[in-house]
Amino acid sequence: MPPLTIWATRLFPLVVLLTAAAAWVWPWALTPAKPAIVPLLMVIMLGMGMTLRGSDFVRAARDWRVVAAGVGVQYLVMPAAALALSRGLGLSPMATVGAVLVGACPGGTASNVITYLAGGRVALSITMTLVSTLLAVVATPWLTWLYAGHLVPIPVWTLFLGVLQIIVAPVLVGTLLNTFLPRWVGRLEPVWPILSMLAIALIIGIVVGLNADGLAAVGAALAAVVVLHNTLGLAAGYAVGWVLGDDAPTRRTLSIEVGLQNSGLAVALAGSAFGAAAMLPGALFSAWQNFAGAALAAFWRWRDAARTLPQPGPGLNRDDDLAQPSPSE
Repeated sequence: MPPLTIWATRLFPLVVLLTAAAAWVWPWALTPAKPAIVPLLMVIMLGMGMTLRGSDFVRAARDWRVVAAGVGVQYLVMPAAALALSRGLGLSPMATVGAVLVGACPGGTASNVITYLAGGRVALSITMTLVSTLLAVVATPWLTWLYAGHLVPIPVWTLFLGVLQIIVAPVLVGTLLNTFLPRWVGRLEPVWPILSMLAIALIIGIVVGLNADGLAAVGAALAAVVVLHNTLGLAAGYAVGWVLGDDAPTRRTLSIEVGLQNSGLAVALAGSAFGAAAMLPGALFSAWQNFAGAALAAFWRWRDAARTLPQPGPGLNRDDDLAQPSPSE
């Protein structure tokens, strides 16, 4: 991974927090950009597609046990936990729908970079993100309806079309570009993660600006739901790796994949199907999960260094799983 990308990833939580704070103070500066949310997310997903090849689908079959366990826990735990926490802490119906939508979304693209920084298995991370993203076409609308349909009417068809537009089409185009124009895609690879991070930060800023007036009223309870939701996801992912008897890098990868959601997708779908109030949980989750993920990765690598464990190689390659995994944690 290029050093610039590594530093950008480490600074990303700070950029997100500063963008959100600026949007809260000067909401008028970003609210006119609301129509840009969906195109920005499509750009992010196009970048994800350009990291994939046909061989990644083969890898999904090879790692089926771990992939199935991780994606299964993600879709079972995250939406149910979102509903339980939202009801327990008294969120409004619309905020609850937004939180459930976050839980029903696939893994986030930032999880691949966070996995690299944490000393996890990058190829496994990409494979899990790919599988959960493909399943999202059906899982995201259906799980949102299952857990939140009793609160507000859920436009399942609108969510389904949104997933096709925002995820499937850009990922497919990106994969085709990487398959047939690999040299052209290779020239973009060093800068695309940075562009994706900036796009995510801008999306968060727009959503915070749109909800600036009501943010103070729901801030504490919603922040608690977001933090607890993310923490439960990280813990559940790590726990399933422990139950399966996997090594430390695999446990870390499962933890990050389950805990880090594609909250940008949740924001875009909430905006198209429900309105600004339902977009806020996704924006706050995005800001927090990247901060928490980066902090957790730093802790794991600090512990590796303290134990004088081998470090991963310099390249972020989909086949660069750690050759010598850390001992069980």
